[in-house]
Amino acid sequence: MNATLPIADRAAHQLSSSARPVSAVPSTQRHSALVRVTHWLTTLAFLALLLSGGEILLSHPRFYWGETGNVNMRPWLNLHVPSSRSAVPTGYGFVLPDQNGWSRYLHFEAAWLAVGTALLYGLFGVFSGHFRRNLFPAASDLSIKELGNSLLRHLRFERPGNEEVWSYNVLQRLSYLLVIFVLFPLMIWTGLAMSMGFTSAFPLSVRLLGGQQTARSLHFLVTILLVLFLFIHVLMVFVAGFRNRMRAMISGRAIPPAEVNV
Repeated sequence: MNATLPIADRAAHQLSSSARPVSAVPSTQRHSALVRVTHWLTTLAFLALLLSGGEILLSHPRFYWGETGNVNMRPWLNLHVPSSRSAVPTGYGFVLPDQNGWSRYLHFEAAWLAVGTALLYGLFGVFSGHFRRNLFPAASDLSIKELGNSLLRHLRFERPGNEEVWSYNVLQRLSYLLVIFVLFPLMIWTGLAMSMGFTSAFPLSVRLLGGQQTARSLHFLVTILLVLFLFIHVLMVFVAGFRNRMRAMISGRAIPPAEVNV
């Protein structure tokens, strides 16, 4: 995997040109300003959501299916961590300080920042053609052979070649599409389904999920998947060349590996 989203078409054209060697390709634009801004806003929002969500979780570290759940019911998952509320039986003889005030406020504020950033990026991706050009893989890339080869290269932690400075391989494209069009919308939906104000106005939003406790459980499971994606994403940034990838996501410009020690 790689640093986050779009790649300038003219950079790909420069790389594919046979008129000059790869080493002569100059540092050029990789990520647009809007993509860089939305990338870092999403990063900030996600870290704030993790911090505040973890604190909220400690108020009741048990998960249920259906509409209701309480200490008298058997959870499908009981996290063996201390609770911040003494009424929740976790097996510990002490409770952590209850920080639900600031944590819930920060969680909601960060969530709206993430939603607004996602809408901005989504509109950009559709109307600029970014999704079509840079994320949707070609049919030939979805063959078993191509998927297998890409997976093996990742498992071996092979450094990407020069061509991947300007483009994403098939596993990168599929993973980004999964996060953008499946996991992130599901995270928003399950979060709204836990809001009493939202569900009172749109009761079908929680009914389709099977109840508020099911929404909470799915919210937790999607969070785990997103954290796993983040871990792999950062790991592969280091494998691909941390300095060059960070340069591209901060300044927008990248240098082919043949020209720089990344």
